[in-house]
Amino acid sequence: TEDPSVTLFREYLKIDTIHPKPDYDAALRFLERIGTELGLACQKVEVYQGRVVLILTWQGTNPRLRSVLLNSHTDVVPVFEEHWTYPPLEAVKDSQGNIYARGAQDMKCVSIQYLEAIRRLKAEGKCFTRTIHLTFVPDEEIGGHKGMELFVQRPEFKALNVGFALDEGLANPSNTFSVFYGEKSPWWIKVKCAGSPGHGSRFISNTAAEKMHKVINSFLAFRESEKQRLKSDSSLTLGDVTSLNMTMLEGGVSFNVVPSEMAAGFDIRIPPTVDLKAFEEQVAAWCRGAGDGVTYEFHQKCMDQNITSTEESDPWWKAFSGVCRDMKLQLKLEIFPAATDSRFIRAVRHPAIGFSPMNHTPVLLHDHNEFLNEQIFLRGIDIYAWLLPALASVPPLPAEG
Repeated sequence: TEDPSVTLFREYLKIDTIHPKPDYDAALRFLERIGTELGLACQKVEVYQGRVVLILTWQGTNPRLRSVLLNSHTDVVPVFEEHWTYPPLEAVKDSQGNIYARGAQDMKCVSIQYLEAIRRLKAEGKCFTRTIHLTFVPDEEIGGHKGMELFVQRPEFKALNVGFALDEGLANPSNTFSVFYGEKSPWWIKVKCAGSPGHGSRFISNTAAEKMHKVINSFLAFRESEKQRLKSDSSLTLGDVTSLNMTMLEGGVSFNVVPSEMAAGFDIRIPPTVDLKAFEEQVAAWCRGAGDGVTYEFHQKCMDQNITSTEESDPWWKAFSGVCRDMKLQLKLEIFPAATDSRFIRAVRHPAIGFSPMNHTPVLLHDHNEFLNEQIFLRGIDIYAWLLPALASVPPLPAEG
């Protein structure tokens, strides 16, 4: 009695693409099988050794027009099984229709919703002027540096002639659907403090630990100010403020030895409204203020601050928002609080919207007991089955002649 789309979703969830050893080959075989069933053209692009992007294509009647790109990633984050009610790779469905599995929300649901919407449209004999491409990419959960970041620079991506892209969003526990038109810039910074070493029994001056104390105080004081700014202004979302967390602390060789160096790692996510050059100057000032021998280095430094237009004059947004109005979907426009592959798409000047059609659903990406209700999942297919015709039928733009 289970809907075949739900069965397919659960089959995908059972494929182990959990880091650090995702079975990408199994995932791509599964997706390619569905693409073949649907009569979609298939292409594989190895962007890095062992990292393959799968492209499925539904050709439009006017291939010269820019295409619609439906992106999703195949990898999922690790699990702590002892905190799960059900095994995270068994896709158990409970009596309420909740399907528990890693990737249920982030983002295997969206991959299958894309495909099942296309299955429905093709069964209805539909065809559209614009080509629709589906891309299934690796390594998004570890930064996308061996996935989408490399793919957008390749000739195979340029040949897709992308006009507009959809990618992942977030669940929303209310009746509203979250829509993301931009993202924070992720900065991963390592601060190193060099100081005088010596015996642990003495009051040594100019130690690395004293400098690190000042560094941590400066960074976390800023964190507290942003936290309070978010708390005190109900109009702000997490995407509107800079988040900062100390995620690593290194140093020391023995209990009785004062170390000559200590290091701390910080994960910072900066909204597109912030002047990045000025923010780096602030980071440098915090380090200078801690004393001599304090340096910082970037392990990730995203400088792209492109956002996608949500003005009704924009033809792509007009098509997207028009369908949502027709379906009476309440939208909440936000800056994404973390980072997705959309940032790489926007960085090469293509508009991209982050949207996962999951309302009435707690946000459980990366959390224990991640689940999605089957009725919410099926409603998502309905939504895409309305969205895709509108986007793939956007009239020719001035730049397209």
